[in-house]
Amino acid sequence: MSTATAESHAETTTPHAVVRNWKAPVGFGIGALVSLLVFAIGSPAKTAIFRISADDDRFRLQDVHLPATTVGWVVTIALTALAVYAFLQVRKGVHISRWAAAAYALFFVTGFLTWVVGSANTPSISLGGLVAGSVTLAVPLIFGSMSGVLCERSGVVNIAIEGQLLSGAFAAAVAGSISGSAFVGLIAAALAGMLVSVVLAMFSIKYFVNQIIVGVVLNVLVSGVTGFLASTLLSRDPQVWNNPPRLPDISIPLLSDIPIIGPILFKQSIVGYLMYIIVIVIYLGLYYTKWGLRLRAVGEHPQAADTVGINVNRWRFWNVVLGGGVAGLGGAFYTLVAVSSFTPDMTAGQGYIALAALIFGRWNPIGAFFASLLFGFATNLQYVLSIVGTSVPSQFLAMLPYIVTILAVAGLVGKSRAPAASGIPYVKE
Repeated sequence: MSTATAESHAETTTPHAVVRNWKAPVGFGIGALVSLLVFAIGSPAKTAIFRISADDDRFRLQDVHLPATTVGWVVTIALTALAVYAFLQVRKGVHISRWAAAAYALFFVTGFLTWVVGSANTPSISLGGLVAGSVTLAVPLIFGSMSGVLCERSGVVNIAIEGQLLSGAFAAAVAGSISGSAFVGLIAAALAGMLVSVVLAMFSIKYFVNQIIVGVVLNVLVSGVTGFLASTLLSRDPQVWNNPPRLPDISIPLLSDIPIIGPILFKQSIVGYLMYIIVIVIYLGLYYTKWGLRLRAVGEHPQAADTVGINVNRWRFWNVVLGGGVAGLGGAFYTLVAVSSFTPDMTAGQGYIALAALIFGRWNPIGAFFASLLFGFATNLQYVLSIVGTSVPSQFLAMLPYIVTILAVAGLVGKSRAPAASGIPYVKE
């Protein structure tokens, strides 16, 4: 055998080096240690009561009673076992199964909820109300994250989600007040969000201005313009300019009475039902249609898309505008569903949280949807626990989703990679 042949044979028979990522096992171990110290050793000597059904539900389910100490130790043992499993898998060079991460999250959330509810003055909360309230608070976040999916999948970073939500809220309030129709306000909200996106697309795609700078400037601009108009035009005669009708909840008979999932899926306003429809449509369109294939192509490899005849910048422009319309609909939630008036900066930075949910969800519509639910859950949890009188500081509860997002972006629960051409202007050669 010649030297060249021997070297070639050695290269083909030598196993490739296995790259091991120890972030997940380390994170699992830290979580198990926290569970041991807080949920087990520091558990309150009480029983946490989770009410499944409300008093007026057609179908009644028994309350769930969980002894805080017992649950704390069971959760700690389960988390420790999963941490050991993750360590062994990584040591073998095998990827950690998704079921392990899902089971770990389920056990940790169960232990956390049992601990905080058990430490409350009144150790009892409505699980159905907690979940339903979480979904309600997550509605504008979901619309904002879906807008981000459309924009960033096409290659444009959408920092202007905050401005799109705020402009949608303002337009819905004014148009709904003048016309007396909440549906007119809903259409105006979508158009207002699209208008903001037109400016974003024009400067970032046509004139190659830094997309992050354009988005931040648009947020400040929309905040200033709507704040000025609210303090001058709207405050002069609020009955004419700032008194829109509310969108009523539409209940589906029998289905809306199912405990927990009934109010979430079958007792929503038009905006709530649109939220579910938009998530499903974007997901199916993104991965199962020619439109989605082209959208992902211009965001991942615009040069290759251009060579097969796709007008990259045109595709980016119209999808950014479409994303603005989706975010504008989310803004209508504030003035047509939550409250019946517009106040300056009422979105309170929710657009930036939607952007974080987009990253946490790995630029996937379903992932962004559940990440938004996490933020809504944490926000609603601090409200609920403050009512029952828990000793856990509400500021700590408010920090939880952001901590999880940082860990996710850092790659602790898996790699998070943006579309390859996101934020990079395309210049046709």
